[in-house]
Amino acid sequence: MATIGLPALRRTRQGSTAAGRRHPAGPLVYLVLAAGVLITVLPFMYMIGTALNPERWIMPYPPTVWPPNATTANFERAWNEGGFQRYALNSFIVASVTTVLAFVVSTTSAFAFARLRFPGRELVFNLYLVTMMIPDMIALLPKFSVMRDFGLANSWAGLWVIYVSGAVAFNTFLLRGFFEELPRDLEDATYVDGGGPWTVYWRVLLPLTKPALATLAIFTFLGAWDDFWWARLLLQDPDLRTLPIGILLFFNAHGTQWSTVFAATTMAAFPAIVLFVFFQRYFVAGMRAGSLKG
Repeated sequence: MATIGLPALRRTRQGSTAAGRRHPAGPLVYLVLAAGVLITVLPFMYMIGTALNPERWIMPYPPTVWPPNATTANFERAWNEGGFQRYALNSFIVASVTTVLAFVVSTTSAFAFARLRFPGRELVFNLYLVTMMIPDMIALLPKFSVMRDFGLANSWAGLWVIYVSGAVAFNTFLLRGFFEELPRDLEDATYVDGGGPWTVYWRVLLPLTKPALATLAIFTFLGAWDDFWWARLLLQDPDLRTLPIGILLFFNAHGTQWSTVFAATTMAAFPAIVLFVFFQRYFVAGMRAGSLKG
């Protein structure tokens, strides 16, 4: 017994030693990653430090990550002045409705392309892909003309049409791959039990693709939340303006009050941080699953 087990033990030790020597550049990799994190985080920390600076008229020099006498007065001033609350609420409504509409259109389209058979399916899907290759700035004027001709300018409905149409192609492209990777046996079992395509879509496919759906929801919400050009182009009514336009107007009114401007910018970026913190598990799982096959 001991004679037979000794070679195996030696092989195990040799394998462990080889595994330990497999990545000689490990410290260098960690050093590069730490440098990348530092480069990414420092501007954001500087923004927060400036927002907490009690001297709201002065840009700190040399730059300081955390001021000695930090205060939240700038955040209170930014929140209560210049209609910031209304702009934030408008952006939340626009981004939330955009996410829901894009979810419905993208998931049903992806289900149709992945699971249903109909004439011209590949042609229509390729047209979806073509729209992803057209830069937004090239289609800026044609889209605006369409919105104006249909009476959707200066309305949230126009923004929803623009945002949803811009997100559907990529979302459908990604979700189709997820739906096609799911085994057909689940679908066949649903049909045997008396279910139809709607049951397969709602009760079988969607619950199995939660990471992908969470990832697309984050991208869609933040895309609508952060958009500046379309909101600036379509919305003229002050009561309809979204937060990016509000930040621009806020900067024009408080251009030299750097601490107040940075406080408003920090609050505008806060929802993005919250989304990534609370949905990081689904986001990472969705991106990892989308990069694997089989």
